Amino acid sequence: MNDLSNADLLAMLVGSTSAKALSARPLAELFGFTRPRQLQFCEEPATYAVHPSLAAAKELLTRCIRERMETEDLCFSSPETVKSYLCSKIGHLEHEVFWSFWLDAQNRLIVAEELFHGTLTQTSVYPREVVKKALARNAAAVIFAHNHPSGMPEPSRADESLTTALKSALALVDVRVLDHFIAAGNQAMSFAARGLL
Repeated sequence: MNDLSNADLLAMLVGSTSAKALSARPLAELFGFTRPRQLQFCEEPATYAVHPSLAAAKELLTRCIRERMETEDLCFSSPETVKSYLCSKIGHLEHEVFWSFWLDAQNRLIVAEELFHGTLTQTSVYPREVVKKALARNAAAVIFAHNHPSGMPEPSRADESLTTALKSALALVDVRVLDHFIAAGNQAMSFAARGLL
């Protein structure tokens, strides 16, 4: 399949009639990883909707990554896999969300879930609720993640303060914070890699 053009591959998913028009757009935009670069003020939102076949393909890819994280214990051992999952799941959202990857004592994934749902610029995260969820999941460790709809994966002072507060609160119940990722579009930043944990 490596020798096929984008238009050829798209035709396999959406048919040749739709593929010709779609192949002129960036792939990240087609699959909903990024918003269209130029939005016409008078155009209907449906103009930018992801084609159902492409949305299905993206969802299958996301599920494939998550399945690998669960069955191959890649959540802790492969930060790149976690980054790929986050970019496909939350990197493109137009509102902030806060996620957690709860891990057992061997750093195997118990569950990945959204904990808090916010607005365009912020999400309210409550350490008490995070501790309650950690205990309910019987977790030994956690990896946090949230997105920046602005498209910039750089951590703010508030992000750093929140991570420190969560780390302190969870330490009281013997749950280790292994990392905190920020996803923005197709990029993700790791607090651990930056030495911020």
